[in-house]
Amino acid sequence: MDAGQGLSTSEVQSIREALAAGRKPRVVFTAAAGQIAGQVGQVIELTDPEVSDEFVVVRFGRDELPFSPADLAVAPKGAGRRVAEPKPEPEPETPPAVAAPEFVLDTPRVPAQRQEEPKVEQTEKPPARRAVKAVKPKGPAGLTVTLAYADGEWTVAAQQGSKALAKPYVVKPAEALKMVALVDVPGVQEAVEQILGTERAEAEQQAEKLRAELAEIEARLAELREAR
Repeated sequence: MDAGQGLSTSEVQSIREALAAGRKPRVVFTAAAGQIAGQVGQVIELTDPEVSDEFVVVRFGRDELPFSPADLAVAPKGAGRRVAEPKPEPEPETPPAVAAPEFVLDTPRVPAQRQEEPKVEQTEKPPARRAVKAVKPKGPAGLTVTLAYADGEWTVAAQQGSKALAKPYVVKPAEALKMVALVDVPGVQEAVEQILGTERAEAEQQAEKLRAELAEIEARLAELREAR
């Protein structure tokens, strides 16, 4: 498998079966993964590919990050494993040599010079750079348009996220019926027509009442004019 081609569909299915069996397959990062190309990690989970293209979760050191199949390839056998180094055999101990007695006449003793142990400077290794994943830009907040009916009035309001774009304002019943006609939801248009029918009947009754009252007032006015 060429480490620059990414995982194929059959290899992703093999990884899914291995995870179901309790194994954690090893993968190697391709050049598409950026600065960590050539490193070896373990697949620990496969998420839903319909939600994101980066659905292969890989453990790399102490990090667990999602990658796309194009960022990974099946690791060759033996990749990422440490080979045990053979321990050196101990050398046979030699008995210390016994010095012969030395006869010295009037020989002054010279103190042995103290040998200083060589200083070993310890250099701190720079911390390993953590793999940086590109953050996808956040999409705009959702837009909500509300058509409401209360106390004999139709109102429309608009809100985006937590921000109110338009406060509830009154619209005509005919405009409300046109808005509802754009929404093909069973039962909604019937409910609106029922509300408008009830309002229409109440308005006609009130108009008839006002006409009767107006007729009485006109008749009374005619009588007063004749009495002049």
